[in-house]
Amino acid sequence: MEPELDTSFTTAVDQAIREGKKVSMITYVLGDIGEAKLKYILSSILTKVNRLDLMELLYTSAKELIVNSTKAAIKRIIFKEMNIDIHKLEDYEKGMQLFKNSLNEKKFPAYKVKMKEIGYVVKITCAYKDDTIRLEIRNNFPLLTVEAERIKEKFLHAKKYDNLFEFFMEHGDNTEGAGMGITMVEILLSQSGFDRRLFSIYSSERIQETVARVDVPLGQVNLPKESQEQLNLE
Repeated sequence: MEPELDTSFTTAVDQAIREGKKVSMITYVLGDIGEAKLKYILSSILTKVNRLDLMELLYTSAKELIVNSTKAAIKRIIFKEMNIDIHKLEDYEKGMQLFKNSLNEKKFPAYKVKMKEIGYVVKITCAYKDDTIRLEIRNNFPLLTVEAERIKEKFLHAKKYDNLFEFFMEHGDNTEGAGMGITMVEILLSQSGFDRRLFSIYSSERIQETVARVDVPLGQVNLPKESQEQLNLE
Protein backbone atom coordinates (compact mmCIF):
# COMPACT_ATOMS: atom_id res chain seq x y z
CA MET A 1 0.00 0.00 0.00
CA GLU A 2 1.42 3.37 -1.05
CA PRO A 3 1.78 6.12 1.57
CA GLU A 4 -0.85 8.85 1.57
CA LEU A 5 0.43 12.17 0.29
CA ASP A 6 -0.19 15.49 1.99
CA THR A 7 -2.97 17.45 0.26
CA SER A 8 -0.81 20.60 0.21
CA PHE A 9 1.71 18.72 -1.96
CA THR A 10 -0.84 17.31 -4.40
CA THR A 11 -2.63 20.69 -4.64
CA ALA A 12 0.65 22.50 -5.41
CA VAL A 13 1.57 19.92 -8.07
CA ASP A 14 -1.88 20.04 -9.68
CA GLN A 15 -1.80 23.85 -9.84
CA ALA A 16 1.72 23.94 -11.33
CA ILE A 17 0.71 21.47 -14.03
CA ARG A 18 -2.47 23.40 -14.87
CA GLU A 19 -0.38 26.54 -15.30
CA GLY A 20 2.23 24.73 -17.41
CA LYS A 21 5.00 25.24 -14.85
CA LYS A 22 7.79 22.81 -14.12
CA VAL A 23 7.49 20.70 -10.97
CA SER A 24 10.49 20.05 -8.72
CA MET A 25 11.14 18.07 -5.57
CA ILE A 26 14.20 17.73 -3.36
CA THR A 27 15.32 14.38 -1.97
CA TYR A 28 18.39 12.89 -0.34
CA VAL A 29 17.74 9.15 -0.17
CA LEU A 30 14.52 8.29 -1.99
CA GLY A 31 12.20 6.44 0.39
CA ASP A 32 8.56 5.34 0.15
CA ILE A 33 7.16 8.87 0.49
CA GLY A 34 9.62 10.19 -2.07
CA GLU A 35 8.71 7.43 -4.53
CA ALA A 36 5.01 8.17 -4.05
CA LYS A 37 5.62 11.89 -4.69
CA LEU A 38 7.68 11.13 -7.80
CA LYS A 39 4.98 8.80 -9.09
CA TYR A 40 2.29 11.42 -8.45
CA ILE A 41 4.21 14.14 -10.31
CA LEU A 42 4.91 11.95 -13.33
CA SER A 43 1.44 10.39 -13.53
CA SER A 44 -0.20 13.84 -13.20
CA ILE A 45 1.87 15.30 -16.05
CA LEU A 46 1.38 12.23 -18.24
CA THR A 47 -2.36 12.25 -17.59
CA LYS A 48 -2.43 15.92 -18.62
CA VAL A 49 -0.77 15.13 -21.96
CA ASN A 50 -2.62 11.82 -22.37
CA ARG A 51 0.58 9.74 -22.40
CA LEU A 52 0.38 7.42 -19.40
CA ASP A 53 2.06 4.82 -21.62
CA LEU A 54 5.34 6.64 -20.89
CA MET A 55 5.06 6.08 -17.13
CA GLU A 56 7.36 3.05 -16.92
CA LEU A 57 10.02 4.74 -19.05
CA LEU A 58 10.09 7.96 -17.03
CA TYR A 59 9.53 6.50 -13.56
CA THR A 60 12.17 3.77 -13.92
CA SER A 61 14.64 6.20 -15.52
CA ALA A 62 14.09 8.70 -12.70
CA LYS A 63 14.63 6.09 -9.98
CA GLU A 64 17.84 4.79 -11.58
CA LEU A 65 19.25 8.29 -12.00
CA ILE A 66 18.27 9.31 -8.47
CA VAL A 67 20.15 6.29 -7.07
CA ASN A 68 23.20 7.30 -9.14
CA SER A 69 22.99 10.87 -7.84
CA THR A 70 22.64 9.72 -4.25
CA LYS A 71 25.67 7.43 -4.64
CA ALA A 72 27.71 10.32 -6.03
CA ALA A 73 26.92 12.41 -2.94
CA ILE A 74 27.56 9.57 -0.49
CA LYS A 75 30.85 8.78 -2.23
CA ARG A 76 32.04 12.32 -1.50
CA ILE A 77 31.01 11.99 2.15
CA ILE A 78 32.80 8.65 2.58
CA PHE A 79 35.98 9.95 0.93
CA LYS A 80 35.97 12.95 3.27
CA GLU A 81 35.40 10.74 6.34
CA MET A 82 38.33 8.54 5.33
CA ASN A 83 40.62 11.49 4.56
CA ILE A 84 40.98 10.37 0.95
CA ASP A 85 41.76 13.10 -1.58
CA ILE A 86 39.03 12.64 -4.18
CA HIS A 87 40.98 14.81 -6.66
CA LYS A 88 44.10 12.59 -6.66
CA LEU A 89 43.69 9.71 -9.11
CA GLU A 90 45.67 7.19 -7.03
CA ASP A 91 43.69 8.04 -3.88
CA TYR A 92 40.44 8.01 -5.86
CA GLU A 93 41.06 4.47 -7.13
CA LYS A 94 41.85 3.28 -3.60
CA GLY A 95 38.77 5.01 -2.21
CA MET A 96 36.49 3.61 -4.91
CA GLN A 97 37.51 0.08 -4.00
CA LEU A 98 36.54 0.69 -0.38
CA PHE A 99 33.37 2.49 -1.46
CA LYS A 100 32.19 -0.40 -3.65
CA ASN A 101 32.99 -2.99 -0.98
CA SER A 102 31.21 -1.19 1.83
CA LEU A 103 28.16 0.45 0.28
CA ASN A 104 24.79 -1.00 -0.63
CA GLU A 105 21.39 0.66 -0.89
CA LYS A 106 20.33 -0.61 2.55
CA LYS A 107 22.96 1.71 4.04
CA PHE A 108 21.72 4.78 2.15
CA PRO A 109 19.34 6.05 4.89
CA ALA A 110 22.25 6.33 7.34
CA TYR A 111 23.76 9.00 5.07
CA LYS A 112 20.58 11.07 4.73
CA VAL A 113 21.40 13.18 7.83
CA LYS A 114 25.00 13.66 6.65
CA MET A 115 23.82 14.79 3.20
CA LYS A 116 21.54 17.35 4.88
CA GLU A 117 24.34 18.58 7.15
CA ILE A 118 26.77 19.07 4.26
CA GLY A 119 24.08 20.47 1.95
CA TYR A 120 24.16 17.81 -0.76
CA VAL A 121 20.76 17.41 -2.40
CA VAL A 122 19.22 15.51 -5.29
CA LYS A 123 16.73 17.71 -7.16
CA ILE A 124 14.18 16.12 -9.48
CA THR A 125 12.48 18.38 -12.03
CA CYS A 126 9.81 17.42 -14.54
CA ALA A 127 8.12 19.66 -17.08
CA TYR A 128 6.44 19.53 -20.45
CA LYS A 129 6.85 22.16 -23.12
CA ASP A 130 6.71 22.29 -26.90
CA ASP A 131 5.54 18.65 -27.15
CA THR A 132 8.43 17.38 -25.01
CA ILE A 133 8.55 16.05 -21.48
CA ARG A 134 11.83 16.86 -19.77
CA LEU A 135 13.08 14.95 -16.74
CA GLU A 136 16.14 16.24 -14.90
CA ILE A 137 17.99 14.77 -11.93
CA ARG A 138 20.41 17.31 -10.48
CA ASN A 139 23.33 17.19 -8.01
CA ASN A 140 24.61 20.47 -6.55
CA PHE A 141 28.25 19.66 -7.31
CA PRO A 142 30.17 19.12 -10.58
CA LEU A 143 31.65 15.90 -11.87
CA LEU A 144 35.28 15.11 -11.23
CA THR A 145 37.41 14.66 -14.35
CA VAL A 146 37.72 10.91 -13.66
CA GLU A 147 33.94 10.63 -13.19
CA ALA A 148 33.30 12.42 -16.49
CA GLU A 149 35.64 10.04 -18.31
CA ARG A 150 33.99 6.98 -16.80
CA ILE A 151 30.52 8.23 -17.67
CA LYS A 152 31.64 8.64 -21.29
CA GLU A 153 32.89 5.05 -21.19
CA LYS A 154 29.57 3.87 -19.76
CA PHE A 155 27.63 5.60 -22.54
CA LEU A 156 29.81 3.81 -25.09
CA HIS A 157 29.46 0.52 -23.22
CA ALA A 158 25.66 0.84 -23.07
CA LYS A 159 25.45 0.88 -26.87
CA LYS A 160 26.42 -2.81 -26.89
CA TYR A 161 23.08 -3.83 -25.40
CA ASP A 162 19.65 -3.94 -27.01
CA ASN A 163 17.91 -5.23 -23.90
CA LEU A 164 18.53 -5.64 -20.19
CA PHE A 165 18.57 -9.43 -20.43
CA GLU A 166 21.79 -9.24 -22.47
CA PHE A 167 23.31 -6.88 -19.91
CA PHE A 168 22.44 -9.12 -16.94
CA MET A 169 23.68 -12.22 -18.77
CA GLU A 170 27.08 -10.63 -19.29
CA HIS A 171 27.46 -9.06 -15.86
CA GLY A 172 25.53 -11.48 -13.65
CA ASP A 173 25.20 -10.02 -10.15
CA ASN A 174 28.21 -7.78 -10.64
CA THR A 175 26.22 -4.73 -11.77
CA GLU A 176 27.62 -2.34 -9.15
CA GLY A 177 29.61 0.27 -11.04
CA ALA A 178 28.87 -1.41 -14.37
CA GLY A 179 26.87 1.54 -15.70
CA MET A 180 23.54 0.03 -14.72
CA GLY A 181 21.66 3.34 -14.55
CA ILE A 182 22.97 4.64 -17.87
CA THR A 183 22.39 1.30 -19.60
CA MET A 184 18.88 1.00 -18.15
CA VAL A 185 17.83 4.46 -19.37
CA GLU A 186 19.31 3.94 -22.83
CA ILE A 187 17.61 0.56 -23.28
CA LEU A 188 14.27 1.87 -22.00
CA LEU A 189 14.42 4.75 -24.49
CA SER A 190 15.36 2.43 -27.33
CA GLN A 191 12.67 -0.13 -26.52
CA SER A 192 10.09 2.67 -26.30
CA GLY A 193 11.01 3.73 -29.85
CA PHE A 194 13.11 6.78 -28.98
CA ASP A 195 16.64 7.83 -29.89
CA ARG A 196 19.14 7.05 -27.13
CA ARG A 197 20.66 10.51 -27.58
CA LEU A 198 17.60 11.97 -25.86
CA PHE A 199 19.42 11.03 -22.65
CA SER A 200 22.36 13.24 -21.70
CA ILE A 201 24.51 14.16 -18.71
CA TYR A 202 26.20 17.50 -18.32
CA SER A 203 28.28 19.11 -15.62
CA SER A 204 29.23 22.71 -14.88
CA GLU A 205 32.11 23.90 -12.71
CA ARG A 206 30.84 27.45 -13.06
CA ILE A 207 27.48 26.82 -11.41
CA GLN A 208 28.59 23.77 -9.43
CA GLU A 209 26.11 21.17 -10.63
CA THR A 210 25.67 17.92 -12.54
CA VAL A 211 22.46 17.18 -14.44
CA ALA A 212 21.17 13.94 -15.94
CA ARG A 213 18.47 14.80 -18.48
CA VAL A 214 15.93 12.74 -20.41
CA ASP A 215 13.87 14.49 -23.09
CA VAL A 216 10.90 12.49 -24.33
CA PRO A 217 9.10 13.90 -27.38
CA LEU A 218 5.31 13.58 -27.43
CA GLY A 219 5.18 13.97 -31.19
CA GLN A 220 7.92 14.10 -33.81
CA VAL A 221 11.41 13.34 -32.49
CA ASN A 222 13.59 16.46 -32.52
CA LEU A 223 16.85 16.08 -30.67
CA PRO A 224 17.48 19.01 -28.32
CA LYS A 225 20.74 20.83 -29.02
CA GLU A 226 22.13 19.96 -25.58
CA SER A 227 21.67 16.24 -26.23
CA GLN A 228 23.68 15.99 -29.43
CA GLU A 229 26.56 14.83 -27.25
CA GLN A 230 25.71 12.67 -24.30
CA LEU A 231 28.18 14.22 -21.90
CA ASN A 232 28.79 17.95 -21.92
CA LEU A 233 31.25 19.67 -19.60
CA GLU A 234 31.40 23.44 -19.10
